[in-house]
Amino acid sequence: MKLNSLALMFTGAVSASLFSGNVLAKTEVDFWYSGGTKPQKMMTELIEEFNASQDEYVIKPALQGNYTETYQKLQAGLASKTAPELVLLDPVYADAMRQRGLSRDLNNYMDAQFNFDDFVAAFKDQVTAEDGQVFGLPAYGTTQVFYYNKQVLAENGFTEEDLNTWQSVAKVAEKVTKRDEKGNTVFYGWEPMWGADNLIDAAFSNGARVISNDGKKVLIDSQEWVEVWDSFRKWIHDDEIMRIHYGGQGWEYWYKTIDDVMKDHALGYTGSSGDQGDLDFTKLAATTQPGWGSHPSAPQAGALIYVMPEGTDEKAAQGAFEFMEFYTSAEKTAAWSMFTGYIPVRMSAADVSEYKSFTDKNPQALIPLKQASSASPDFLDPTNGKIMDALKVAADQIQIQNVPAEKALKQAAKKAQRALDRVNRS
Repeated sequence: MKLNSLALMFTGAVSASLFSGNVLAKTEVDFWYSGGTKPQKMMTELIEEFNASQDEYVIKPALQGNYTETYQKLQAGLASKTAPELVLLDPVYADAMRQRGLSRDLNNYMDAQFNFDDFVAAFKDQVTAEDGQVFGLPAYGTTQVFYYNKQVLAENGFTEEDLNTWQSVAKVAEKVTKRDEKGNTVFYGWEPMWGADNLIDAAFSNGARVISNDGKKVLIDSQEWVEVWDSFRKWIHDDEIMRIHYGGQGWEYWYKTIDDVMKDHALGYTGSSGDQGDLDFTKLAATTQPGWGSHPSAPQAGALIYVMPEGTDEKAAQGAFEFMEFYTSAEKTAAWSMFTGYIPVRMSAADVSEYKSFTDKNPQALIPLKQASSASPDFLDPTNGKIMDALKVAADQIQIQNVPAEKALKQAAKKAQRALDRVNRS
């Protein structure tokens, strides 16, 4: 059985306390997490601050290699009854915990003062099951936004309003694209980031859905998908007003895309809210992703999720929630956002004076929060990734091989439907 009490605090009369047996103790709360360099540093600071702020609990952090490693280790911990009271998971793994009945319902810990309604809607929806169970708490969010060259846009007679729909983005892209005497494009209008994510965002902004309401039918070959994905194929391969970088080592394609905009080879690109630390905002500006035609913008926004596993010590679990309450306060989530570039999870973060001062000087920092406030939650794949894998293959066929979207998506839908059928039969 896990030892939950740790003698920590002694008064000035140490020996007297020891002999009398009146040693004050804190309840240990085990916490597994992972993250990049900046999130690690900020997490350490917040844990130390929480531990010093009260006398009842002590958070005992254990850094893991990544989210997959954390989840794999968690499975072993649950089997051996050594799971931590708190774990930071990718949303897919957090939902898997819910589906298996292995996560605590946080409704049992939240009161009116906690004000769960203050959380960004897309993140709140992401952790709330259909039966009302709250199976996790958003830790920090991310989404894909627009970055563009302010001067190039203005010199061509456009404003940010002209980037409100993908159709108008295409018109802008066509106008600003430059070609050499042989007709080769030397300056591109726009660069969507390689992969399925940007295409999915645009499809969602056309009213597309991945699966039906009853969870039985895959819908990724519907007209809403085909119209959007084939438009990108046309803009990239036929019109040559957009392009993507792909392949290479690690994040090579990502930084080539950023370089094109920073080094005046393209008007703009679609990238992560976390890119802001790499960009020069004396030259660039940020804005939300566009809608599709008359449909409003509905790109995905997702959060990393705190989960409290079932079967752990009750007193320590209460401490885990109190740490989450501390961590997700408006002041702390604002501080997290300013330091790491990720999206704060509470809307009231925008009212924090330090954050207001920061965003007054760096208005682009508010764009991800603005987009997240009306975004679609990340799609949680019930087939453990098979549907998303099918979409990734289709995206490569369209973006790289110039395969018509209808053909690529029908092939993807067949694979995805087989995977969904297997899940529904089990």
